[in-house]
Amino acid sequence: MDFEHIPVLYKETIEGLNIKPTGIYVDGTLGGGGHTSGILERLSEGGRVIGIDQDIDAITHTGSKLSGFKDKLTIVHSNYRYFDRILDELGIDKVDGVLLDLGVSSYQLDNAERGFSYRYDAPLDMRMDQSRDLTAADIVNGYSEHDLTRILREYGEEKCASSIARNIVKARSVKPVETTLKLSEIISNSIPAKLRRTGGHPAKRTFQAIRIELNEELTVLRESLDSMIDRLNPGGRLCVITFHSLEDRIVKQIFKTNENPCTCPPNFPVCVCGKKPKGHIVGRKPVVAGEEELAVNSRSQSAKLRVFERV
Repeated sequence: MDFEHIPVLYKETIEGLNIKPTGIYVDGTLGGGGHTSGILERLSEGGRVIGIDQDIDAITHTGSKLSGFKDKLTIVHSNYRYFDRILDELGIDKVDGVLLDLGVSSYQLDNAERGFSYRYDAPLDMRMDQSRDLTAADIVNGYSEHDLTRILREYGEEKCASSIARNIVKARSVKPVETTLKLSEIISNSIPAKLRRTGGHPAKRTFQAIRIELNEELTVLRESLDSMIDRLNPGGRLCVITFHSLEDRIVKQIFKTNENPCTCPPNFPVCVCGKKPKGHIVGRKPVVAGEEELAVNSRSQSAKLRVFERV
């Protein structure tokens, strides 16, 4: 299967980056290279893109696809959580833009073997970085009922978290839960019929929660944004595309804190904490997909783009 990924909010993201022809840009989630190719096409001699991805399939396929840009593109097999280390090792102090597209790629969802989707029967994997040992099966069969309930509530916002966790523990006491369809069956049987009729596939929230826990997605995001803003040149921009409220909430809050870091009580006449704004949020509301994009790419429906510009 080809590593294809329709870049969500492509035009809006390229515009949001405000690309300088000789600038240095980082795509922290290279994926199929859709956004990266758009950046590369707008660079002149001296411009450069650092593409980071933890998925070796993305590295292999996108590296080949963008081989014509090899003088301007450096691809790194890593996680964007190591953003500072990667720039330091490449001898780069500041950059002119950073992009994070936090969605699971179409390739990862549609490749049954990767175990991301509840629509195919496959081993419970869900690793974005396949060099790691821990899999979704380890979480499903190894976490306590209490911890399963916690992650389903916290990362899946699942109303039936306790019932699902209880039934997972019950099922695995007889035989390990090893496939996506078996887990999906347990989830469906744990949710009342009335609730199953609304809100999409009943397994959607649980699969999201397990994937987030396994790949530490929210932790990595929360720990990375400040350093990305710190490494931007004046006028440089950080663009983040999120796909669910948990991610968007983190991005929104960190952007707001960097725009207004003052910790003084509201009744103080002047600021005495000394914390200065690092930049400003571009646009008060997130950018969402228009009707034209929604018609050709249903996965853009939940996408939100937020942009921060460094002073």
